[in-house]
Amino acid sequence: MLSKWSTKRNKSKQDGDKMSRKKYTFSHEVEPVVSKEDMALRQLKAQVKNLMKPEHDDHYMQTWLKARSYDVTKAEQMFRNSMAYREKMKVDTLLDKYTPPEVLQKYLTGGDCGHDKEGSPLRVELFGHLDIKGLMFSAKKVDLEKTKLLRCEQTAKDWDRQSKKLGRRIHGVTVIFDMEGVGTRTLWRPGIEMYLHLVKMLEDNYPEMMKRMFVVNAPAIFPILYKLCRPLVSEDMKKKIHVLGTNFQNVLLQYIDASELPVFLGGKLTDPDGNPRCPSLICQGGLVPESYYLQNDTVANNLKAANVSKKLELEYTVDRPDSILRWEFKTEGYDIGFGVFRKDKDDAVTEVLPVERVNSHMVPEDGSVNCDQTGTYILCFDNSFSWARSKKVFYHVEVLANETAHAEEIGWIENQLTGLAL
Repeated sequence: MLSKWSTKRNKSKQDGDKMSRKKYTFSHEVEPVVSKEDMALRQLKAQVKNLMKPEHDDHYMQTWLKARSYDVTKAEQMFRNSMAYREKMKVDTLLDKYTPPEVLQKYLTGGDCGHDKEGSPLRVELFGHLDIKGLMFSAKKVDLEKTKLLRCEQTAKDWDRQSKKLGRRIHGVTVIFDMEGVGTRTLWRPGIEMYLHLVKMLEDNYPEMMKRMFVVNAPAIFPILYKLCRPLVSEDMKKKIHVLGTNFQNVLLQYIDASELPVFLGGKLTDPDGNPRCPSLICQGGLVPESYYLQNDTVANNLKAANVSKKLELEYTVDRPDSILRWEFKTEGYDIGFGVFRKDKDDAVTEVLPVERVNSHMVPEDGSVNCDQTGTYILCFDNSFSWARSKKVFYHVEVLANETAHAEEIGWIENQLTGLAL
């Protein structure tokens, strides 16, 4: 009897324990953990819900958070600024109602020529063939902006098509930034400032658009160009940029099928007529004919001014070899003579560029010299041939030092190649 009773008691105890465990487990379910990224997304959507459109899904909203390292306040401000800018520029109507000026259609370099292996658009930028000075003289700033915005809207449409075709979300752009042909003329300050303005405009309104960038045919002056662009290169952007120099074909083919890559970049794609540069897809640019030039009275903005009766000499110290001395100037009404000299420590003067008369009253003059020797460089504005009539000169001059420390700083880019090729 005792054995039976003990057995029943033990069975009852076991059943009770099971019920207790079940009851305990049911009444203490753990709430799913919400990540800080999801919390930030919820908060951002709540704070800008009055501006959101049906097409603004979670993936789209997350791009704004990623661009601001999930700082909700900064992401909200970025989103609001962009929505206001889109309204101002009528971005939603560009695809249907905007046609770029002829000069931009013919000479604003670059274009989309296919897709990478993941299905994202492939864009080729021919920076070395871009005559930004000619374009600035030939088109209004608002048209440069709208044309770039139009291209981004076309890319967004391509994302939609690719997403439907492949059955998964497609986003981002692979960019091949070809620097073949880049020289010191590229260092024209207003041109670089305009280019950086356009880049920042796109970054501010199309966050996380660039998936990766391959810089090919990087020239010797690349460190100087990078120094000028450095303010726009975030730590996150650094991870996306790979500098490949001239030996780039094998790396590109790891990410892009040969059938999608133009022949001149190591692939098999050509135009229907066999042209290896695919000009029907990629605008080849080139020098803009002066016949396209508009009035350029605003070029003198932010330049220093001086009156030259007979001669004006401006001295600049270069204390690092292989630095670059660059200039731009415009005269009011008449031409002027211009040349460059170097004064050494013993005061001996050497001609670097002979004095020649330039029509800087018609087209602003710009240029540069590679200072392979240190010393004092003299920019000479010579009006001795017309001393009875003084000339007004607007000018800007600067020395771009060859800094070893800076060259070391961009070592991160070269190191990317090692990891990329593995």
